[in-house]
Amino acid sequence: MKVGLEAALNDINLDAAQTASQRQLAISLSAIPDLDGRTAPLNLCLILDHSGSMNGRPLETVKQAALGIVDNLSPGDRLSIIVFDHKAKVLVPSQVIENPANIKVEINKLRASGGTAIDEGMRLGIEELAKGKQASISQAFLLTDGENEHGSNERCLKLAQLAASYNLTLSTLGFGDHWNQDVLEQIADAAGGALSYIQRPEEATSEFNRLFSRIQSVGLTNAHLLLSLMPQVRLAELKPIAQVVPETIELTAVGEGQQYAVRLGDLMVDVPRVVLANLYINQLPEGEQPIARIQVRYDDPVCGKTESLSELLTVTTNVLKQYQPAVNLPVQQHVLALAKYRQTQIAEAKLLQGDRVGAATMLQSAAKTALQMGDYGAATVLQDNATRLQDGEELSEADRKKTRIVSKTILQ
Repeated sequence: MKVGLEAALNDINLDAAQTASQRQLAISLSAIPDLDGRTAPLNLCLILDHSGSMNGRPLETVKQAALGIVDNLSPGDRLSIIVFDHKAKVLVPSQVIENPANIKVEINKLRASGGTAIDEGMRLGIEELAKGKQASISQAFLLTDGENEHGSNERCLKLAQLAASYNLTLSTLGFGDHWNQDVLEQIADAAGGALSYIQRPEEATSEFNRLFSRIQSVGLTNAHLLLSLMPQVRLAELKPIAQVVPETIELTAVGEGQQYAVRLGDLMVDVPRVVLANLYINQLPEGEQPIARIQVRYDDPVCGKTESLSELLTVTTNVLKQYQPAVNLPVQQHVLALAKYRQTQIAEAKLLQGDRVGAATMLQSAAKTALQMGDYGAATVLQDNATRLQDGEELSEADRKKTRIVSKTILQ
């Protein structure tokens, strides 16, 4: 496989008379499959909460979702299953799928009891995934319905960062209304995965299947965006770079001066990752001028190659004496997606501080931004919550969690 790499500015033209200009650079990255269509085997770990609060229908629906995953795995794929309450254990050790029936027996034995220790489940999950990560696409699905009452949230984040350093991806699934959205989002963001919300038990299977389809489309792993800026160009000092597709994540640019590396994780065949960089460009001479060079470093599990490099892409701008804007509408959509996320974050912070009026105002701003980008589902959720606050109502846990989800993604 190779990398599909494209870049576009929100406005490719610059005013030659301006001493400084700000531009948003959208970088799209995807995996392009080889003609033979070969894919690497999956190395999947399910990390499942079976604490007492999962008793009854919640656990039964999660078990059904897990059984469906077993049915969807292909010969050569690996699976491990970790379960946790106030402690964790390996229910199914990492193994190549040869006898699905035996794995299903173990899943069906699962019963609800005890408290919740998410970090212990993560620790065992990382250990099992590490056993089969060679030349594979290694992912974990972490599901919980509660707070990490018997563990450390700080340790969860450190384990997520450790997983990323091992080229392991963790996605999180919050079940019901009593899980910690900050913790699960931080885990997913740090480990390159997705945050999902299972509001009702009957949604468990569809959410598991959605994540499974996503990992089936992964072609390349451990991707790093390498960004080289020309001398007259710099990154914004505050929140300079973020992913906006398939979900919004604030990213960290490691480096200094004009050279930066940004870890992205997996690259998919069907859905590109789109990264938005906030650039400041000093006055440049007239004509076409280079402002950045972009390359991607990645691993190809199909070939077993690591730290391969894509072709080098040069980004240019047109510096005009008679400036006329040339707005790129798709890039503007990405700018709006990032604005929606950040406006919602501010609203959540204000609500936490007890500033209900400020929170409602920012939620209304986020709703207007969602409308601008045609994200009508998010606009409805955000405006409804703003109205509730204005009417003196409290936001339910479900309201808060749905707000977080629509801030990061576009509702399907």
